[in-house]
Amino acid sequence: MYDAIVIGARCAGSPTAMLLAQKGYRVLLVDKATFPSDIMSTHYIHPRGVAKLKRWGVMEGVIDSNCPPIAQATFDLGPFALVASTLPVDGVATGYGPRRMVLDAMLVEAAVKAGAELREGFSMQELMMDGDRVTGIRGRSAGGTAVTEDAHLVIGADGMRSLVARNVQAPEYHRVPSLSCGYYSYWSGMEIEGVEFYPREGSTLLAFPTNDQLVCVACVWPQQLFPTIRADIEGNFNKTLDLAPALAERVRLGKREERFVGTADVPNFFCKPYGPGWALVGDAGYHKDPILAHGISDAFRDAELLAAAVHAGLSGQQSLEEALAAYEQRRNEAVLPFYELTMQFARLEPPSPQMQQLFAAMRGNQEATDRYFATIEGTISPAEFFSPENIGQILEQASL
Repeated sequence: MYDAIVIGARCAGSPTAMLLAQKGYRVLLVDKATFPSDIMSTHYIHPRGVAKLKRWGVMEGVIDSNCPPIAQATFDLGPFALVASTLPVDGVATGYGPRRMVLDAMLVEAAVKAGAELREGFSMQELMMDGDRVTGIRGRSAGGTAVTEDAHLVIGADGMRSLVARNVQAPEYHRVPSLSCGYYSYWSGMEIEGVEFYPREGSTLLAFPTNDQLVCVACVWPQQLFPTIRADIEGNFNKTLDLAPALAERVRLGKREERFVGTADVPNFFCKPYGPGWALVGDAGYHKDPILAHGISDAFRDAELLAAAVHAGLSGQQSLEEALAAYEQRRNEAVLPFYELTMQFARLEPPSPQMQQLFAAMRGNQEATDRYFATIEGTISPAEFFSPENIGQILEQASL
């Protein structure tokens, strides 16, 4: 019997398996994919996520993969742009945008190195139950052999359409329907410095460097426009690029190297992330619009929170149910302030007069600009940055 079976070996599952294996637990890590392999993703990692890669000993691999560090962020409002330097988190002051075929393979390797057993190409079919308690899994190996495995805990790290969450009917809350749709691709021969964010009324443009001297460029639109956008992806992409002429010029001087990838299926929700014999981590337990690229960094944080809770429960420090309840509470305390901020950006509405006044006041105020970007990145709480005292101070400094 395994102590834990982790379903899904990408950004949430592999770190969870790695951290549990490092504690000496017997862990089985399974995924329907084989590695390396790509997956649709806003694959930007904020400094708070990179700090965890550093702590886990994985960051050097990202650096060596020909993925450039990102220490600058540009928030282009049209009439003017705010340019921020990244604030450090645990000594890390850079973000990275590694391709998922690069990052996920490194995380899988780290889990196996820690002692987790990996089964790639594994088709998970159903959970085994004893009453209302999950006791294991049933599936098929890469070769098609029927497999049954028992575990004290089955962890769903299998994404927003989690089979584990569906099978246990994990209760949802704070649900917001999909607000946006988007497409992205990769360009060579394109100059870029840092990550660039172009909010426009009814759309947003994003760009950042990634592996092999490529630049990822993404366009985001309201969800209801998806049928129109999908009917002419390249035409609508180029039309939206024209809303940011400086970016459009650089994109057109480069060469698109891959097909467009996109979706309108980006629901926003929380799930209760635990129950008898099961737990959820990453997008399986908490999913949100990708516009602020919090997914990977949040998955890393939640992997640490869940692994610590599982260890507390399995080691007898407290009951597993109490430990997992604390995991849910800590997760929600960490993400709820940023959930509403993400919804605000995903609605693609023009900034309010108050926000326009604030943006204007931040021009020339480097400290305020840096802290605003740190809020977008998930480092500084929105409640702290948008407190009346802080906003008043920024406006007062601008009037001097």
